Amino acid sequence: QTTENKNDLILVELPQPQPGFGQVLIKVKATALNYRDLIVLRGQYQGQKSPVIPMSDGAGEVVAVGEDVTRVQVGDRVAGTFFQDWISGKITRSVMSSDLGGGIDGMLSEYVVLNQDGVVLVPEHLSYKEAATLPCAAVTAWHALVTKGNLQAGETVLVLGTGGVSGFATKFAKLKGATVISTSSSDRKLEQMRELGADLTINYKTTPDWEKRVYELTERIGVDHVVEVGGAGTLAKSLQAVCYGGQVHLIGVLTGFGGEISPLPIMLKSVTVNGIYVGSREIFETMNQAISQAQLKPVIDRIFPFAEAKAAYQYLQSGSHFGKVVIEI
Repeated sequence: QTTENKNDLILVELPQPQPGFGQVLIKVKATALNYRDLIVLRGQYQGQKSPVIPMSDGAGEVVAVGEDVTRVQVGDRVAGTFFQDWISGKITRSVMSSDLGGGIDGMLSEYVVLNQDGVVLVPEHLSYKEAATLPCAAVTAWHALVTKGNLQAGETVLVLGTGGVSGFATKFAKLKGATVISTSSSDRKLEQMRELGADLTINYKTTPDWEKRVYELTERIGVDHVVEVGGAGTLAKSLQAVCYGGQVHLIGVLTGFGGEISPLPIMLKSVTVNGIYVGSREIFETMNQAISQAQLKPVIDRIFPFAEAKAAYQYLQSGSHFGKVVIEI
């Protein structure tokens, strides 16, 4: 669990939890890190409890069920949903405090108890380690491009960076028949993005005016969708890169929380800006059907044992990864 001293993970022994009414006991097999987990570790995540068992992303086996559990049974392979209380429909204020590894205890534990409504069956072709990568980054990418974005074949998608959301967004965009433009400061990572399916790539370090390059690559039209994970530091450029009537899916805060943005391009270009905060269980289940049908597999960079959880966090912090960082339990 993270401590009130921030910046620290402490290994603790707790009694094995028991499932109550409507709850399931999960033997966790693997968890996966997101940038959010670094913010929680620093004590900067809005609404986080302290101390907290961290990590939203995990998959495992149902080993016991409480009374009146009908959605899953012992032996099922499941993942937890990021927001335990967001089943379907629009997000609500009450949902916000049910986030695993933030507002409530998360998945970095040998056993966890979750409500039956807060789990989904994982695609059969995925290992536990692969399934553990889905709850945050994959659901976010699917929610943005497919649920909200209604992505169509032939459209163009700009993905910023090469993190988990951008990787899944690339896979989903190619699944839907779209063209993908990818940006990174690393030529090595851009090559990996091309292997993942990206059609065009831009190194934003050697091409700092990358929004102009996007404009050129799209025959001076702009992209239909931007998967905007940078936040304040990149949003102004994303608004330049998007086409008239296009969509910017605002997902991340990798460049920080502050900044001022001119609303003018949003108005003049009739741009839709979608705030995307992961997604509901219904979105997760719909995405899993598509992943199963297409036999898609997440990209895993490195797997750390449970005893080396701190090293996994440090590795994610280094930014040298491509794909997901997984902790095997």
